[in-house]
Amino acid sequence: MVVGLTGGIGSGKTTVAKLFSKFNDVAIYIADIEAKKLMNSSEIIKKKLIKQFGESSFVNQKLNRNYISEIVFNDKEKLSILNAIVHPEVAKDFKVFLQTQNAPYVIYESALLFETDGKKYCDEVVLVTAPTAVKIERIQKRDQASEDEILARMNNQMTDCEKIPLADHVLENTTLESLQKQVMSLHQLFVKAP
Repeated sequence: MVVGLTGGIGSGKTTVAKLFSKFNDVAIYIADIEAKKLMNSSEIIKKKLIKQFGESSFVNQKLNRNYISEIVFNDKEKLSILNAIVHPEVAKDFKVFLQTQNAPYVIYESALLFETDGKKYCDEVVLVTAPTAVKIERIQKRDQASEDEILARMNNQMTDCEKIPLADHVLENTTLESLQKQVMSLHQLFVKAP
């Protein structure tokens, strides 16, 4: 069984993935981490990025993240182009990952699960939500980003209100203790699933 795990920036989906990782009988694929690896290792992605965004996309054979970020985070069309280049390769990589797993269920963690049609690979979807002010505070602590930068990133993602009807399970991330209980309940549910 494949369980999609998603949530907007700052919602705490990474924390939820870490909580799931404490169980022995679950495999976890973090799409964002794998996408970053693929952007540096895949010749297909590299060629397409250079074609779309120019030679400055890579410096010393490594992705120029700041250059790409400056282009895409203020331009939804360019962000869509980036996603159209990277996400099909991530999907292929995930299929290979699935073939090597024998856990009762696999977590597919992706911030853009709905936006990139990743839901089609999932049997169940878990959405992590949190109040906007809490999200902003978390991101500021983590990334030292300004509120304007954070809001620009948030505006490139679907809202929680748009995502909730698409999810099978919603985790409200307000306290770690509450989150741990919610994750434990879901784990027990997923392990028992046929």
